[in-house]
Amino acid sequence: MDTQKLYIEGGKRIEGEIHLHGAKNSALPLLSAAALVARGESVLHNCPQLTDVYAACRILNHIGVKCRRDGSSVITDAGNITCCEVPVKLMREMRSSIVFLGAVLGRTGRCRLSFPGGCELGPRPIDLHLAALRDMGAVIKEEHGYLDCSAPEGLKGAAVTLSFPSVGATENIILAAVCAKGTTEIHNAAREPEITDLALFLTKCGAKISGAGTDLIVISGVDTLTGCEHTVIPDRIAAATYLCCAATAGGELVLSGVNAEHLGAVIPIMQAMGCRIYSFGKDSIYISVRGRLKAPTTIRTMPYPGFPTDAQALLMAAAATAEGTTVFVENIFENRYRHVSELLRMGCSIKVEGKVAIVQGVKRLYGAELEATDLRGGAALVAAALGAEGKSVISEIHHIDRGYENIEQALRNVGADIKRK
Repeated sequence: MDTQKLYIEGGKRIEGEIHLHGAKNSALPLLSAAALVARGESVLHNCPQLTDVYAACRILNHIGVKCRRDGSSVITDAGNITCCEVPVKLMREMRSSIVFLGAVLGRTGRCRLSFPGGCELGPRPIDLHLAALRDMGAVIKEEHGYLDCSAPEGLKGAAVTLSFPSVGATENIILAAVCAKGTTEIHNAAREPEITDLALFLTKCGAKISGAGTDLIVISGVDTLTGCEHTVIPDRIAAATYLCCAATAGGELVLSGVNAEHLGAVIPIMQAMGCRIYSFGKDSIYISVRGRLKAPTTIRTMPYPGFPTDAQALLMAAAATAEGTTVFVENIFENRYRHVSELLRMGCSIKVEGKVAIVQGVKRLYGAELEATDLRGGAALVAAALGAEGKSVISEIHHIDRGYENIEQALRNVGADIKRK
């Protein structure tokens, strides 16, 4: 049972530098690829120390992969896969565990796993994953909460058209296709930087992939892949989180180890709100916030390069005290406003109807007893609490730990009054 809480005394201006960790949403499929698709030893540098990453390593160890950490690097050795089944307990630890399906099936010809767990953000159908793998020759039976998958004649290349540019489905298809027979085309593929990072890693291992980062990815299957060294891209959502923390608390912050291009849908909105933001050097961003912000008019979550759903709650925390009204339209997940009830405890003025949330900015927020409802919603509560008057106590912070390395230490280093106990 999670008993730790975050204690935040709001009203402290932020000043200093935060170095970003590697992207959670890139590290997880990379671990799957490094440990299962690529034979031999692989080294992933800048691999974040997150509970989701530890859960992925536990899954790999269960399957028979040697997986160890050395500082910010994870070393895997997939020389001897001994199992093709992922137990229910391990699947429930991380929402994106379904990414192991394509990798295990492609490596062993069989895979048995339960439906994944993680944050409750409403339905995240895996039918796109399953339909694509069936097109590639997989036989999949769904019974008693398990997926029993096999490829009696091996996986074969296919032309797959996704009805929605799902990141997880695109990753699963890539992982299944790199060693399949023939050529696979993914039409309406996800374009996120994490997809490009996965393709770059696999290419280093010997895969033949073109078009990553566009809506058409072509994979020509090869016989085998060998391990390599790779550095995980910076976490763009963690970057957006700390930018929003600076926006709510005020002050000056430098983010280092960041790729500003990956924040192309976030930075212009924050600049329009009155934040001074510019990039300098090859991997740094500066933000300065003074005075009350102006509310952005409308924010619509969209697949990349549109505004990311993972940053929606964070911008809502920043908009909560901005002058004016902001309309949020959530187009990705059905249940991504669970943080709203907690923000209301702090004095926010927010009305939700369906996929629309209307935020009327108030002059100030007040500290309160809060509960993290999911990963990004929990981070939004941290951002809101930094700018609120008085003390906030946030429970269920295991959600936050899934995506942030010692968030309290990072913020304390730049002047925030935040403790975990």
